[in-house]
Amino acid sequence: MSTTLPLFRRAFLDSWRSTLAWAAGLAGATFLYLPLYPSIGGSAQMQDLIDALPAEMTKALNYEQMATGPGYTQATLFGLIGFLLMTIASVGWGAAAVGGDEESGQLELTLAHGVTRVQVVLERALSMLIRVVLLTALVFVLVRLLNDSAELAIRPEYLFGASVLFAGLSLLTGTAALCAGAMSGRRTYGLAAGAAVGVLGYVFNAVGRQSPDVEWLLNLSPYHWAYGNAPVANGADWAAAVWLWGISVALVAVAAVAVNRRDVGT
Repeated sequence: MSTTLPLFRRAFLDSWRSTLAWAAGLAGATFLYLPLYPSIGGSAQMQDLIDALPAEMTKALNYEQMATGPGYTQATLFGLIGFLLMTIASVGWGAAAVGGDEESGQLELTLAHGVTRVQVVLERALSMLIRVVLLTALVFVLVRLLNDSAELAIRPEYLFGASVLFAGLSLLTGTAALCAGAMSGRRTYGLAAGAAVGVLGYVFNAVGRQSPDVEWLLNLSPYHWAYGNAPVANGADWAAAVWLWGISVALVAVAAVAVNRRDVGT
């Protein structure tokens, strides 16, 4: 294979249909939720409804600022449906990148073409990274387009910071899946690891916000690292962004070392 980044090119091109499908899902969610804000989000009735909900539920769902445009966008798009869609996409891509190929027997065929194991991990991780960045860029652009018409009043720099955290959180779940799949050679283990990072992060955030006695759970929640500062409304916590992206890099490195040190396909 003499072309530049051949495994990246193949992984990226082979997944274009799924990338378009996830892009359509994110676009649909954006156009479904955000244009509704002027009629429901900013009304006094919405604030009364939020106030009427149990405080525990409001905290668990991050609904405290739902009556503001940035808070509404944070809660509905970045913190809920967008988070769900991006997590599913990233975990699926990460689990299939190495573990899925090894489980199906395709990885041995790929390695027979004169590429290294580390190259397989790095180029497929790069393919996943580019897909996550492209989907995040789509969300950023769509929110910017709807910002005025939907009366969201989101500052562009805050939206950019929130998008960086959004991508970092999604990438973390994907690289966790890639790492577990690479270490075990099984797609199922990759799916379990990636889903655990996403689900437990969300649960730890919801539970940790209920009482000071369990507030320590917030320190274990990547979801809280990303969204605890309400970045759409208040700007990004850049230290949290460094942690999210840095851990993802570390997980890819661990995956590369693990695949390089064990027998593939056994």
